[in-house]
Amino acid sequence: MTTTLHRLRALPFEIRQYLLVTGNYWAFTLTDGALRMLVVLHFHQLGYSPLEIALLFLFYEAFGVVTNVVGGWLGARLGLNRTMNLGLGLQLIALGMLMVPASVLTVPWVMAAQALSGVAKDLNKMSAKSAVKVLVPKDSRNAQGALYRWVAILTGSKNALKGAGFFAGGVLLTLIGFQGAILAMWLMLAVVLGLSLWRLRADLGRRKAKPRFREVFSTSRAVNVLAAARLCLFASRDIWFVVALPVFLYDQHGWNFWSVGILMAVWVIGYGGVQTQAPRITRHLHGDTRSITVFLAVVLALLPALLAFTPLATTVIWLIAGLLAFGILFAINSSWHSYLIVRFARAEGVSMDVGVYYMANAMGRLIGTVLSGWVYQAYGLAPCLAVSAVLVAASAGMAMGLPRHTQ
Repeated sequence: MTTTLHRLRALPFEIRQYLLVTGNYWAFTLTDGALRMLVVLHFHQLGYSPLEIALLFLFYEAFGVVTNVVGGWLGARLGLNRTMNLGLGLQLIALGMLMVPASVLTVPWVMAAQALSGVAKDLNKMSAKSAVKVLVPKDSRNAQGALYRWVAILTGSKNALKGAGFFAGGVLLTLIGFQGAILAMWLMLAVVLGLSLWRLRADLGRRKAKPRFREVFSTSRAVNVLAAARLCLFASRDIWFVVALPVFLYDQHGWNFWSVGILMAVWVIGYGGVQTQAPRITRHLHGDTRSITVFLAVVLALLPALLAFTPLATTVIWLIAGLLAFGILFAINSSWHSYLIVRFARAEGVSMDVGVYYMANAMGRLIGTVLSGWVYQAYGLAPCLAVSAVLVAASAGMAMGLPRHTQ
């Protein structure tokens, strides 16, 4: 233990701060994934329809849209450490709201708690992603390669932890129930917040000149085009992932909470693992930024189209295999996008450009979540996959507007 602490103290300051930001992000993401699974399974068990469950997340995603704009501005004015800690504090309040007696857990109350959780999550994520650009070494001979690796590790590890959260949510719901699970997560986050308040640097990412609020909307064409592509990309995932797939497996094939939680966890953990390796995978692609982005999206669009318009989706084994393959390709697309936004963002006030980008990310999740409940309830899983293919194709079309930087 002493040797480990000595090695940590010997690391450069920027690396120690990066590890602290990543650990903070990991802890938050673990509870966020567990909370999502708890809400989906617990309220489905109570008899809520797929559309009603989707609506429970409506404010979670809608408030995330607003948070990414305002949060980026706050990060530039106050420092990323403060916005990150604010996110942790709000998540503690949101979890506390769910520890009330079951009779109080009405739809409006849960939607309000989810709204706070959505604000918390996007403050935390925006702060972590922006901090990477601030902390990555600027004087290395391969600064862009280092930036890509750091972003890929942060993003990939986060999604692996989110997948673990899905599994933890299903297990905790089975073992200690909804209230016990919420309390366990609250205690863990309280410890993390205390550590973050103690050790995270006070002026991380803060602009010397206070930005005006009207500056939050990026004037960069590359950032705005990438944001539009990101919106379509994440809507294409969530339209089948958030509500449709877990309810389909639970209702149509008799899967229990453990089985659904394990599958969702494996998907997201594998997705996160592939994201960490995206720099090694995409280095074999040659061409400019626009061509690579469009190519990756077109290849991804083929999978949901194949599942939607062939009998494969009616067989659970082939459906799962196809969605796992979708996860691999989606992870590469997502990691590549995450690198591009940090690359295109302004060095001074990076959090504002990243905020606009993740505003689009949250809007995509919002659209995908609502469509997941509505399309599945009205038409079934195959139409969800068909719309997913259309959305990925739209993302490829948006990416045609990106600049042609040589890679």
